[in-house]
Amino acid sequence: MKVNITGKNFNTYDRLQETVEKKLDKLDKYFSDEATAKVVLSKERGRDKIEATINAKGAVFRAEEVTDDIYEGIDLAVDKLASQMSRFKGKLRKRYNDNKALKFEFMPEPETETEEAKVVKAKKFQLEPMSEDEAVLQMEMLQHDFFVFLNMETDSVNVVYKRKDGNYGLLETTY
Repeated sequence: MKVNITGKNFNTYDRLQETVEKKLDKLDKYFSDEATAKVVLSKERGRDKIEATINAKGAVFRAEEVTDDIYEGIDLAVDKLASQMSRFKGKLRKRYNDNKALKFEFMPEPETETEEAKVVKAKKFQLEPMSEDEAVLQMEMLQHDFFVFLNMETDSVNVVYKRKDGNYGLLETTY
């Protein structure tokens, strides 16, 4: 696996890079050499943050951790990635009735129909023109994690969502 390590407002020294590569090497059993891991190390409010994303043949695995110790964050992120991969591998085995060792590079191409994921409910609603602040207020009043609205400033469909850190995110569409 190829590992790309970058630092944002964070000094990445050799020992830290070696540790990240060594920890991610444990996940090599799931991938071929073609898989790439992107690791971003940064400081967030005085704490160390690690974001790890692995792209492998149609599957993307991502983990993010914020800790006081970067080495602890690396361990937690790698554990989270290993857990995601193990679950995904189990789903693949179940779907393809395969009990042997399965790596992602041998993963069959996705079928057009899957038995697991189905649309079980469809809902139509009228998009109301509003500002981002009004959309956040509506989302909070409905106690939802996201809210779709027509942005009156850009005249496009947007989505506001609640982030894990308690702040809000905005998805803007282009077409």
